[in-house]
Amino acid sequence: MKRAVDKRRTIVIVIDGCGIGAAPDAARFGDSDRCNTLANVALAVGGLYLPNLAQLGLGNIHPIEGVAPVSEPQGFYGKLKERSCGKDTQTGHWELMGLISETAFPTYPHGFPEEIIDQYIHETDCGGILGNKAASGTQIIEELGPEHERRGYPIVYTSADSVFQVACHIDMVPLDRQYEWCRKARAILAGKHRVGRVICRPFTGSPGSYRRLSGQRRDYAVPPPAPTLLDVLQNRGDGILGIGKIEDIFDRRGITHAVHTGSNHEGLELTLKAVEERLDLEPLAIAKKAPKAVRMIFTNLVDTDMLFGHRRDVQGYARALLEFDEWLGRLTASLKESDLLILSSDHGNDPTASGTDHTREMVPVLAYAPAFAKVPATAKALGVLDGFMDVAASIASWLRIPWSGPGISFLPELSRVG
Repeated sequence: MKRAVDKRRTIVIVIDGCGIGAAPDAARFGDSDRCNTLANVALAVGGLYLPNLAQLGLGNIHPIEGVAPVSEPQGFYGKLKERSCGKDTQTGHWELMGLISETAFPTYPHGFPEEIIDQYIHETDCGGILGNKAASGTQIIEELGPEHERRGYPIVYTSADSVFQVACHIDMVPLDRQYEWCRKARAILAGKHRVGRVICRPFTGSPGSYRRLSGQRRDYAVPPPAPTLLDVLQNRGDGILGIGKIEDIFDRRGITHAVHTGSNHEGLELTLKAVEERLDLEPLAIAKKAPKAVRMIFTNLVDTDMLFGHRRDVQGYARALLEFDEWLGRLTASLKESDLLILSSDHGNDPTASGTDHTREMVPVLAYAPAFAKVPATAKALGVLDGFMDVAASIASWLRIPWSGPGISFLPELSRVG
């Protein structure tokens, strides 16, 4: 018998690197108990004006300068405490989709071992490499870009995350070759050196004004070691659209349609077009027999993390939040009664903290559907939830699909809404 069509959809938006207070185990990850991305950004800029996020309940989660709590929040609101061993993109996104990472990926604060670099040079035939250290991407490109242009060697670097990053000027190394070099690095980095991601970081420009090409960035991630909610959806024949780097984070697992983006603005506009069913899905299909419609739109907005968090650019971070809030009003006005919107993050990246790395924080969660107007305000306070995977359980509940993974739905009984 043909399965009845269910019109319910879920839109999940991850504001990358947007924490809301130090996790209880922050010290174990080298972070201060004072890290708090949202609150510290707001204090540093004299307050944030985020009326749409405030209406959903953001100011009710934690004191944020300029974002007052509201008496009748439109959404469910709370904090998520990460269970996975990490404070990186993969562990955060995977856990949001119901997969807890018990073992941390390897990191290389002093650079990669000689045998890895030698094998990389041999298999890519690149002649040599520059860098091989932990560094800020923009800083190492400015530092080594001129030598890279003289010699043609790729710039290889890492960070506090489990990443092997390769940066090349597109006039020196064509994009196709850059991607091939990264695929070879992905194959080399196995066993005990199985880093979470190999990242291709193409750039352009000239000394003093180099510019990374975000839209051409590619992440070559290890696949999730076990099924996630995305796999459950795809196995049911449902469509899942990944916007931004979602396709890469899950190594295409559980993704039926995908589109990379070069900026938050592009990601936001594509998300809105998808919600309003104005986006042509056919050229975005990456799965065999991809459905013609999607039940889940999954967007990553990376600018807060990549451009402003890591660079410790407080003002830029604040502007990105303002841009998102303004756009959010357009999105909520476009939602149907059968739509569920979930806003959250994958980790913190407090731009007021020392260093340039992620911060181990709890993350906000806001859940909104037009039907939630029927739910009493007192029932919308979630408090601190013990695990990002409650998002997966809640999505499964909303979409009325069986879920045997970890997590507990924070949504009300389905009979009460929708």
